[in-house]
Amino acid sequence: MSQDQSAHHVPADSPDLAVHDPLVDSFAPTFEGRLLFWIAFIFSAFQISTAAHLIDFPSQVTRAIHVGFLILLIFPLIAIGRKASLPVKTLAWIVGLSGVAVAGYQWVEYNDLILRAGDPNNIDIVFGIVALIGVFAGAYVLMGPALPIIAACFLAYCLLGQYLPSPLNHRGYDFTQVIDHMTYGTEGIYGIPIYVSSTYIFLFILFGAFLEKAGMIQLFTDVSMGLVGHARGGPAKVSVISSGLMGTISGSGVANVVTTGQFTIPLMKRFGYRPAFAGGVESTSSMGGQLMPPVMGAVAFIMAETLGVEYYEVVKAALIPAILYFASVFWMVHLEAGKYGLSGMDKSELPSPRAAIRKGWYLILPLAVLVYLLFSGYTPLFAGTVGLSLTVLLILGSSIVLGLPKGIIRTLFWIALGVISAAFLEFGIHVIAGAILILMAWNAISKGGRETLLVCRDSLAEGAKTALPVGVACAVVGIIIGTMTLTGVANTFGAFIVHVGSQSLFLSLILTMITCIILGMGIPTIPNYIITSSIAGPALLQLGVPLIVSHMFVFYFGILADLTPPVALACFAAAPIARASGLKISFEAVKVAAAGFLIPFMSVYTPALMLQDGGPMADEIGYIPAVAYIFVKTAIAIGLWGMAVIGALNIRLTIPERLIAVAAAFSLIAAYSITDLMGFALFALFVVMHWLRLRKIKETAGA
Repeated sequence: MSQDQSAHHVPADSPDLAVHDPLVDSFAPTFEGRLLFWIAFIFSAFQISTAAHLIDFPSQVTRAIHVGFLILLIFPLIAIGRKASLPVKTLAWIVGLSGVAVAGYQWVEYNDLILRAGDPNNIDIVFGIVALIGVFAGAYVLMGPALPIIAACFLAYCLLGQYLPSPLNHRGYDFTQVIDHMTYGTEGIYGIPIYVSSTYIFLFILFGAFLEKAGMIQLFTDVSMGLVGHARGGPAKVSVISSGLMGTISGSGVANVVTTGQFTIPLMKRFGYRPAFAGGVESTSSMGGQLMPPVMGAVAFIMAETLGVEYYEVVKAALIPAILYFASVFWMVHLEAGKYGLSGMDKSELPSPRAAIRKGWYLILPLAVLVYLLFSGYTPLFAGTVGLSLTVLLILGSSIVLGLPKGIIRTLFWIALGVISAAFLEFGIHVIAGAILILMAWNAISKGGRETLLVCRDSLAEGAKTALPVGVACAVVGIIIGTMTLTGVANTFGAFIVHVGSQSLFLSLILTMITCIILGMGIPTIPNYIITSSIAGPALLQLGVPLIVSHMFVFYFGILADLTPPVALACFAAAPIARASGLKISFEAVKVAAAGFLIPFMSVYTPALMLQDGGPMADEIGYIPAVAYIFVKTAIAIGLWGMAVIGALNIRLTIPERLIAVAAAFSLIAAYSITDLMGFALFALFVVMHWLRLRKIKETAGA
């Protein structure tokens, strides 16, 4: 769901949500608002056309136009959302149009810019400076100061780093060289992050927007409610499952908070959960949605592009940790419910999951086809195009079929649509484009159909707006990557981590974790992953950590940074819904996600947890047994950690029981025989102690 759409569900007394969602109600019912709406629509249409190769530009030009649209939309939308004065709105349009001018210059001068690469003229430098100002200012007004400040520090290092003491210094680069490196070619703001934003990410955001418009959120919610709503602590478990399902189509954890959270947080509060804990559960679950394949907050696409591996390799590595993460959150809310005696909902109030699937089963088809194509070796761009096309066909076809006689006519219609969809794989995009045009014309001549067309139009505009924070973050983080490629500063930090790791891998991992969390405070997941993987990923690789595992390690803690005080973006987004302090929610979120902190560490010591080859255990007992063993061991570890943090199982735990649980969980992290034996022994001791105490309490009660 777009930020604009989700905002309409916010309670009227929650105006401070606008702080976290600066695009609230920004498509105002004015001429200016409608103009921006149609610009956003054209932005989406342009991205679809380039993805489907209906329009073919050089990659550099496509990236420049993508950034131009971002700058054009951000500033006027923010000005309208904040009800700015006329001079401020005028300035916003000037800055926005300057982004268009930069894109136009890159397009018109494309060939000449290639010829004078490395030797820019004065006009090139002027447009380069304008581009830098645009992306810095856009990131600042949309996401706050954290990311622009970090990027500015890196940019300043390019210009002034030669004056720092060794080993931090570099040989020195003049102003012209830095501007050329950052604003032209495929480094800097037009590097890999903006390439991925202008291709895969945008398509998948549109894909999610269309599925949500088609009713996917309702389907996820009904299925979750029907499955676990009646269980102990049911409302919180609904939040965990629905947010995990939302993560399969959504690219933003914070967006998940303000969509599913509108329903789940009040529900949890109504059934007795503390407001801060309810907000913490929703924040933890929503951020965890970015770990859930196939979309993974769009990081999977950047990771695959960066590592030069197939997309399904990234998803394979993420699968078991994602399951364990949500299992740990599920376990934590179960323990919390038991601790405070919180019951579930009455079964009579709950929807039937079977009926929900029977009613909306067709919505799962595009997602299923998307997953199939991604795992079959097709590119994410192709798979995303197919998934989006199928979703549009389903939306348009569902509207048409309502006007057809029930029975054989409707069946034949769906069969024909299925054949056309299959023909896409054989004959290309033009078949399905033609089918969509025919269905649009058919919808245009019926009343219900015209409303469906309006829904599709709105989804395109809202999808473009949802893509703005991701896009501008990718542009700004390109400056950080550009600094690393120009100066080699990542090698300095990497050498430090490698030095620490040569003494202790665990200390090196702790240092990397702290770095990821600090850099991730206030920065969206994608730029945080790009920054930390560029700095720490190569260092972990040198320490013997498999490539994908090292990148998943920093990705994991980049996500947890959005739950960590004092910034905790996801928690502050949940604050006005929960009506609790964002800081209190963040402490509860860290508690709920505590078991999730163990998973990346265990993956490093036993790569089989991420379905990767390597590690002493896999060499000793075989790959499949190693996967099964580490899965069970990790499940026990996160179970123990959860009990220690919540302080309850069947009854409240004593201090010695909690300490033994913590010691057992920590012992099970490493992949050494002695630590595993200690961990399992302590686990057995915990079980025996708790069982004996429980039996004694029951005997006393019986007496």
